[in-house]
Amino acid sequence: MALSEISITLEKTVNHLVHSGIDMLEYIPKSGKSLPSVESLKTIVEILREILFPGYFGKIITKPTMLAYSTGGNLEQLYELLSEQIHSGLCFNYKEDSDEIKTKAERLTLDFIESIPETRRLLFTDVKAMYDADPAAKNLEEIIFCYPTIRAMINYRLAHQLLVLKVPLLPRIISEMAHSETGIDIHPGATIGEHFCIDHGTGVVIGETCIIGNNVRLYQGVTLGAKKFSLDDSGNPLKDEPRHPIIEDNVVIYSNANILGRIVVGKNSVIGGNVWITNDVPPNSKITQAKVVQEHFYFGSGI
Repeated sequence: MALSEISITLEKTVNHLVHSGIDMLEYIPKSGKSLPSVESLKTIVEILREILFPGYFGKIITKPTMLAYSTGGNLEQLYELLSEQIHSGLCFNYKEDSDEIKTKAERLTLDFIESIPETRRLLFTDVKAMYDADPAAKNLEEIIFCYPTIRAMINYRLAHQLLVLKVPLLPRIISEMAHSETGIDIHPGATIGEHFCIDHGTGVVIGETCIIGNNVRLYQGVTLGAKKFSLDDSGNPLKDEPRHPIIEDNVVIYSNANILGRIVVGKNSVIGGNVWITNDVPPNSKITQAKVVQEHFYFGSGI
């Protein structure tokens, strides 16, 4: 192929992209400093996992003095990295920078660090819930070290706390990291109580405005999603409108169930696999599939 043809094609494409991208300029970050670093956030999550579950993530701990030394060093590193990333998130959100924003980022970082002990307490209830629900688990240590649900819940609970503090952008990045790692998709805006258990986990989706009580157990493929959403006068979806289910205490939801819309699943209910629910479920209910239409297949019919 002649170089002239290559040059003409490349130049034509560049001109087209630049011309068609003019309207996008306001959305392009003006400075690399205003864009959070995904790599830095991965490091932050690794540090936080080590702080929350020392010895299972990061360095092996053999002495109490090592634990204090390791935790102190990790918290110092966490403060430096996280304050920088929160600062970048604030700048990206507001399209500006100032000493006031930097101070706000430092304050938010300290507020987040103060919340870590409570986050650990909640995560230990999740570990215990997994152990109580899974006879295959030999001990709590196996769950912490091996189970993808715990990794997903670490990211969720950290991301949720950042969202509570009104930190922009970072919570969604951290939750999507867990989604990529585990196949479990939990929006950081969801509210999840204590002793939460996801068994297996692959394909679970929990929407932004979900409210989940205590002692709730989900199996793989469960969707707690939206059925529909309202539009504003311009035809755009209304933000923050409650559109996902409320799951009350002590509910069990089996694999591939779809529970959609702002409905309530009452406490102590059991939802069977593969059901589709768009209406409220009273407390103490047991919901299962409809009866099969054909019980037997012959020579591959119906498959």
